[in-house]
Amino acid sequence: MHSAPSVSYPAGRSRFAAALLLFTWLLGGAVTAMWWLHSQSPGWRLSAAWLVLAAVGALAAWKWWHSEAGILAWDGETWSWSAERGARNGTIEVTLDLQHCALLRWTSENGSRWFWLERAGSAQRWDDLRRAVYSRARVEALPNPRAPAAKS
Repeated sequence: MHSAPSVSYPAGRSRFAAALLLFTWLLGGAVTAMWWLHSQSPGWRLSAAWLVLAAVGALAAWKWWHSEAGILAWDGETWSWSAERGARNGTIEVTLDLQHCALLRWTSENGSRWFWLERAGSAQRWDDLRRAVYSRARVEALPNPRAPAAKS
């Protein structure tokens, strides 16, 4: 059995993730607006909801804009993440696969992080990335000091 080919793939800000965040924020705004329209006496709770909505939207936008960009690489045996802060090895777990984009959880000794990877990041290497994400690392056969016994 062959293992997946080596592949390097850019990982950083995702337009799909930005659209998902914006959609969720707009949905929260719509719910808050409906609450405001149907409220007979808007009080401090409604004002607090608007403030929380604004703060959460600003925080999400800031986190997305300042998300670290780098290269996610598979060498046939291990995954590595290279960015401005240096390179480190870790493991990948597919959390959500939408065919044109995927949400991956990266885990290393320094903790974990999430990556939204998109086909648009490098369309010519997308299929190689998907093969690598779903492959397993090469496992060398254990040496067997004795040959198996013949069956009679």
